[in-house]
Amino acid sequence: MAGTGPVTRRSPDEIRNSIESNRMELAVSLDRLRGEVAELTDWRAHLQRHRGQVLAGAAVVGFVLGVRMLRRRRR
Repeated sequence: MAGTGPVTRRSPDEIRNSIESNRMELAVSLDRLRGEVAELTDWRAHLQRHRGQVLAGAAVVGFVLGVRMLRRRRR
């Protein structure tokens, strides 16, 4: 291949060490990702953190549904 620069030769031990290092880094990254996914998908924790907003939203939805039901009964 033209323009790729000089080829560096690595010993089999260097290659094995590099592969093991990459494997360990990947394991750490995967564990971190699992933790972040678990945190982001924990809906109970979201409800606890935003209890006021959830209650206000539920009150608004209840009010709107109540008004709609009353209007339908009048017809």
